[in-house]
Amino acid sequence: MSLHDLYDPARGYLLNDTLIVEAEVNVRKMGDYWAYDSKKETGFVGLKNQGATCYMNSLLQTLYHIPYFRKAVYHMPTTENDVPSNSIPLALQSLFYKIQYTDTSVSTKDLTKSFGWDTFDSFMQHDVQELNRVLCEKLEDKMKGTAVEGTIQQLFEGHHMSYVECVNVDYKSTRKESFYDLQLDVKGCKDVYASFDKYVEVENLDGDNKYHAEQHGLQDARKGVLFTDFPPVLQLQLKRFEYDFTRDVMFKINDRYEFPLELDLDRENGKYLSPEADRSVRNLYMLHSVLVHSGGVHGGHYYAFIRPTLTDQWYKFDDERVTKEEMKRALEEQYGGEEELPQVNPGLNNTPFRFTKYSNAYMLVYIRQSDKEKVICNVDEKDIAEHLRVRLKKEQEEKERKRKEKAEAHLYTIIKVACDSDLSGQIGKDIFFDLVDHDKVTGFRVQKQTPFKAFKEEIAKELGIPVECQRYWIWAKRQNHTYRPNRPLTESEELQSVGFLKESSNKAYNADLKLFLEVNRSKKLPQRPPDKARDDILLFIKLYDPIKEEFRYVGRTFVKANGKPREILEELNEMAGFAPNQEIDLYEEIKFDPTIMCEPIEKNATFRACQLEDGDIICYQKTPTAEEIADCRFPDVPSFLEYVHNRQIVHFKRLEAPKEEGFFLELSKLHTYDDVVEKVALELNVDDPSKIRLTAHNCYSQQPKPQPIKYRGVDRLSEMLAHYTQVSDILYYEILDIPLPELQGLKTLKVAFHNNRTEEVSVLSVRLPKQSTIGDVINELKGKVERSSPHAELRILEVFYHKIYKVFSVNEKIENINDQYWTLRAEEIPEEELHMGANSRAIHVYHFSRDATQSHLLQNFGEPFFIVVHEDEALAALKERIKKKLQVPDEEFSKWKFAFVSLGRADYLEDTDIVASRFSKRDPYGAWEHYLGLEHTDTAPKRSHQVSQNRHTYEKPVKIYN
Repeated sequence: MSLHDLYDPARGYLLNDTLIVEAEVNVRKMGDYWAYDSKKETGFVGLKNQGATCYMNSLLQTLYHIPYFRKAVYHMPTTENDVPSNSIPLALQSLFYKIQYTDTSVSTKDLTKSFGWDTFDSFMQHDVQELNRVLCEKLEDKMKGTAVEGTIQQLFEGHHMSYVECVNVDYKSTRKESFYDLQLDVKGCKDVYASFDKYVEVENLDGDNKYHAEQHGLQDARKGVLFTDFPPVLQLQLKRFEYDFTRDVMFKINDRYEFPLELDLDRENGKYLSPEADRSVRNLYMLHSVLVHSGGVHGGHYYAFIRPTLTDQWYKFDDERVTKEEMKRALEEQYGGEEELPQVNPGLNNTPFRFTKYSNAYMLVYIRQSDKEKVICNVDEKDIAEHLRVRLKKEQEEKERKRKEKAEAHLYTIIKVACDSDLSGQIGKDIFFDLVDHDKVTGFRVQKQTPFKAFKEEIAKELGIPVECQRYWIWAKRQNHTYRPNRPLTESEELQSVGFLKESSNKAYNADLKLFLEVNRSKKLPQRPPDKARDDILLFIKLYDPIKEEFRYVGRTFVKANGKPREILEELNEMAGFAPNQEIDLYEEIKFDPTIMCEPIEKNATFRACQLEDGDIICYQKTPTAEEIADCRFPDVPSFLEYVHNRQIVHFKRLEAPKEEGFFLELSKLHTYDDVVEKVALELNVDDPSKIRLTAHNCYSQQPKPQPIKYRGVDRLSEMLAHYTQVSDILYYEILDIPLPELQGLKTLKVAFHNNRTEEVSVLSVRLPKQSTIGDVINELKGKVERSSPHAELRILEVFYHKIYKVFSVNEKIENINDQYWTLRAEEIPEEELHMGANSRAIHVYHFSRDATQSHLLQNFGEPFFIVVHEDEALAALKERIKKKLQVPDEEFSKWKFAFVSLGRADYLEDTDIVASRFSKRDPYGAWEHYLGLEHTDTAPKRSHQVSQNRHTYEKPVKIYN
């Protein structure tokens, strides 16, 4: 609830500065909430919520428990080479199979990935009805040409007939339409039957609202809708959410609304059926599912009550949790309305406290009794493709193995054993800093009670290294955040158990026991390691080639603490395959986070003086010549490591097509804004890098950020990729027609130019300096649009939802004008307005029609306009001028009605009414909420299906991309 509503005295929440909060607490008779087993208690499993997918879970459970639908999904052709995350049929088959045969709640991630959804979509609530329609449309399309083609229509498709029948002449117009679900009014209806009564209610077209019949002219008529047939599975969408046109807000209707366990649509001699309907079909329906929304218009939770076999037993499917429920809870408690709290002191004459129930039915699914055997059919493994059964059984076995491992994890530990081969395989390829990535090292799962001696024997069998030739070093985390072998295990430590070693080793280095296996070889055969004296230091050696830009591990060596680096130069040259007297430079790799520290080693100082110790790393290279220093990008070890540390592969995508693949560039995190756009321009063959505009990536929504990066608005590439605590590797680009610095000083407005008939002629982009005025925009337009005369004056209007909200002053600055959410319209100022007398005024004129299901609601459409009305001018004269202005044919214009509309209420006018008397003289253009309304049919193209009226204000349309 918004604080504005809470503090509103008219709402009555705060009384005497006190807010009373009532909480309903249900106590369940069960032990541990988290130990509850849905499968064991009910025989069914739930679906995991990905963030805000409860609406989808309730729908999927409903569809799954329509066995005929489930069987059709199983029979959709898929192959063993398909991937669930790329195939909607396979993902749905996999999901249904897991619901049917697994014992724990099931993830829907593969299904949403197959929709083409990202993380953002999973955290965005959508409308159940809209998802149902879009999903069924997708499945219907993918079933074409297969054995199950037409299943969606067979299950869900019904037909109704709209008719207009003349009373006094023999004329009737009919139109048959199909439906997959029906939207029923809740407001003003006590139950489903009342909603159906309203659906087929006859509207009388008489008086000023006569029907124009072909060859008969205007006639009294009766207009309505009747059903020709109902589907086996009837889906009823309850219109719990409506739009308040006067307040411009969505609101939820929590009124009490009853629905029966059995729905008889043949009642009262088939009052809902058309004469063409097949009366031999018995339209008696049994309630199968009740989908519930709990909450308000700005958010809430969805769950479903389902009776899978149409018996008396109901189940509640609430994401991961499935529970048995009584019929009363599934029906009566979901009617909505108000509930009265029992009085604390019944003896006192207190007014009982009533509160609104915000949990109520939102969608109902009924199954026709005569189709029960067909719809609630048997579905078993023979309906599932062999490749699917094999695939999913393997997944289940793997899942069970992991579950068992997890259950027994406290008895085991993982020992990661790194060898020289791991260092050679990773350094210069997967890693450049430190010695090894332990995540890529072979791990051994060992019982904690296992003696370390026994583990060594296991290694001997596994790696072919005799026990006596193995020496293990413990890894330690240093203060500079590097990890190095610190010391060899002692004889007494090797007598302990594996579990003891793990607990006594460096616990800061994750949960596994990590060891370095020192193996010395002679002629490739393992040798017993030499005894390590106290002054022996184990050093690891890396070699750098600046010409090839190669960096690799070449081995390790023991040195004496009092020895000097020059004493091992020959050994290092031998390791690299250099001549014995090759001049080389030595560096110590000290740390890499947050910055690189790699310093030269003094060859004539002692190792102790150089502060070298066990586990340290020496990097070396040939001493570069002056020529090599000039030719190489990174002539020495420090410059190469600096490059690697800041190297960043960036994925560039077109801003207009963020789902397309794009291209990759290798950049440096230290690159400036100019460096980055220069590289992108080079890749795109754009001559001027300043015409490249970049937009950062939102790591949470997986979408481009709404605002582009300003020219030189950040110093480094690393700042472009940062998003709060996350770091992205994606940037979006667009190619501008002028340099970005110049563009940032300009304002671009999209202006629609309309002719004198209010028709849109063209849409133009006007780009001017931000300090320009509307007058400057008009001057710019004069040279681009065709006017009725060179002297014709132009004006610019703000149009939103088919209404004119503002006429811009020519002196208004354009910098703060927003054309993203409403339309800027340019038009000529009619001569009659320019020379308007003192007793005339311009008024707003809008087109409107009435909502087909709620006739009290007015819906604006088309292009609004101004017209001058004179003081004593009757409507009849004004109508002629409007007809001439809009050039409407006589026959069509004769059907139009005229009304004075104020705050959403229409007061119809007679031809003799004086129009000017209805409008205020204070504002030369009047107020947008008071207008002359032209009521007629909207002939503009419609969408293929009606957008759900239940969609919340915070939702975006449902899209399934694949």
